[in-house]
Amino acid sequence: MATIQIHLRQPAALHHRPPLRNQHPRVALHPDRPPSTPYENGQYWGTLIFPPDYPFAPPAIRMHTPSGRFQPSTRLCLSISDFHPKSFNPAWEVSTILLGLQSFMTSEEMTTGSVRASDAERRLFAQRTRWWNSTGGGTSQRSIAGVSSSNSRGIGAIKAGDGGVKFKAEWPELDEENWKWMKEKRIDPVTGLVVPEADAAAGHGSCLPEAVALRRRPGGVRRGWVWWWKEDRSREWQDRAG
Repeated sequence: MATIQIHLRQPAALHHRPPLRNQHPRVALHPDRPPSTPYENGQYWGTLIFPPDYPFAPPAIRMHTPSGRFQPSTRLCLSISDFHPKSFNPAWEVSTILLGLQSFMTSEEMTTGSVRASDAERRLFAQRTRWWNSTGGGTSQRSIAGVSSSNSRGIGAIKAGDGGVKFKAEWPELDEENWKWMKEKRIDPVTGLVVPEADAAAGHGSCLPEAVALRRRPGGVRRGWVWWWKEDRSREWQDRAG
């Protein structure tokens, strides 16, 4: 089982009395480095929402970051969540709930709010978690000089999310660390992809003649691709017709 380091933001007296209304503990999960887990180096952000009568009733549990394990921001049906109030034990503390969530995340058990994915897909999600959390999946208006793409509109462009505003409000320190990491790794805030130095110098985001011709081609096949970054910083890619 993977070991997960847990950061919890909560009311100071949560273990001594029920949390007040609108005091919702926030959870960020950071899997450590066991080589056997596909969540290695990921940053997983979630929320526990406790009812006024906690600990006599369980919290609602949501994980927001796409991971290949949970449907983003969807209530999870677990024995420790509000789907099963009769099975909840008032003696279970927050740490018990999080350990149960950890155990479920690293298993393959299915329930309402969970999804199936391959280890390769989950590793790809893990690589993009910090970018996703701090940009809202590429919707942030914040840019990085020499890195940010100008090619963010047109056919196939995806605009959804809050631009990372909520994550920043709840986790300002982690958000700032993520932006420093993106700048250091040359991660484009719009696409989540690494921008090589040569691309930036040549005018990153410019449209090549071949791409223009493809856009004019009637009945053209829409294709998608996935970049795979290797240890030696070389790139491989897999092209797939859509």
